Amino acid sequence: MKKIQMVDLKSQYEKIKTTVDASIQEVLDTNTYINGPLVHQFQKNLEDYLGAKHVIPCANGTDALQIAMMGLDLKPGDEVITADFTFAATVEVIALLQLTPVLVDVDMNNMNIDIEALKNAITPKTKAIVPVHLFGRAANMDAIMEIAAEHNLYVIEDNAQAIGADYISKSGVKSKVGVIGHVAATSFFPSKNLGCYGDGGAIFTNDDKLAHIIRGIVNHGMYERYHHDVVGVNSRLDSIQAAVLNAKLPLLDEYNTARRLAATKYNAAFAGNKKIITPEFDVDQNDHVFHQYVLRVIDADRNGLMQHLLDKGIPCAIYYPIPLHSQKAYVDVRYKEEQFPVTNQLVQEVIALPMHTELDDEQIKFITDSVIEFLK
Repeated sequence: MKKIQMVDLKSQYEKIKTTVDASIQEVLDTNTYINGPLVHQFQKNLEDYLGAKHVIPCANGTDALQIAMMGLDLKPGDEVITADFTFAATVEVIALLQLTPVLVDVDMNNMNIDIEALKNAITPKTKAIVPVHLFGRAANMDAIMEIAAEHNLYVIEDNAQAIGADYISKSGVKSKVGVIGHVAATSFFPSKNLGCYGDGGAIFTNDDKLAHIIRGIVNHGMYERYHHDVVGVNSRLDSIQAAVLNAKLPLLDEYNTARRLAATKYNAAFAGNKKIITPEFDVDQNDHVFHQYVLRVIDADRNGLMQHLLDKGIPCAIYYPIPLHSQKAYVDVRYKEEQFPVTNQLVQEVIALPMHTELDDEQIKFITDSVIEFLK
């Protein structure tokens, strides 16, 4: 059996080596390392794929979130609501901009922002909501957009983990996540479903005015060289990373299908085990693209299972071991533990198993047999 990886980028690269190498060589031959033609080509290709009017590439996913908020001209003290159970980058940029993060609990079934908790957190100071499409599953965007419209709030989608996922509205309209809110941010970190070979990110919006502002922000506030019209940053996707992404974008749906197939096999193997709760998803829809495959371990030793798997050479991880409201950087007297019952439970139960495009049946069987062996 091939060695099991949490993410097997080497095997993925070997299948697309010729295309990737040729694309990178084009950059080397033309010496267009910053804002070269491949960056613009990737931007257009991703706009077409997503059905987005505007894609603005940038240096990484965290920058993308920060720049999206800068583009909305939020002011210090404005409140921004987001989920407590996610990676710190989501709340980090809120704090960096001297906005006020407001953390709320998540839904036990899908681990995305809880709609009732979101409603209860809105105050006159609330200006934006940041739903996170966690682990690759779309958040409840119908409800979020309705709440935003009622209270005149911006919606900034954190799409770092769910690029390529679909959302079907209650009216039956299918959209890619990331083009439903006012603006969205994504990451092209190597392990993402669409990953480059370094850092990279992008902002999406259908708002022409906002897109114009953001294009200036990512480039030192310039629209014309040496004319600084807005306060900006230096955050650009370099041409070599765009070359890699251009080679991989046509395969994104195939990659996401492979992830859902692996998740289907995981779920089937664990069916009936009362100590395991598997992620829910519709096998006929593209509503979950499984950036991570995350189990909940019930009435059993989750940490013991983790060590058992590691001892067998099976990589695994806990996403996330500490709620954001308990992180030293974000502790706030406003937060009470009783506000976060679901998050506090999830951090004790979740464990992520290997998930990537190259998982084979032999590996999945070894992983699932090993989990079941411990959770008899």
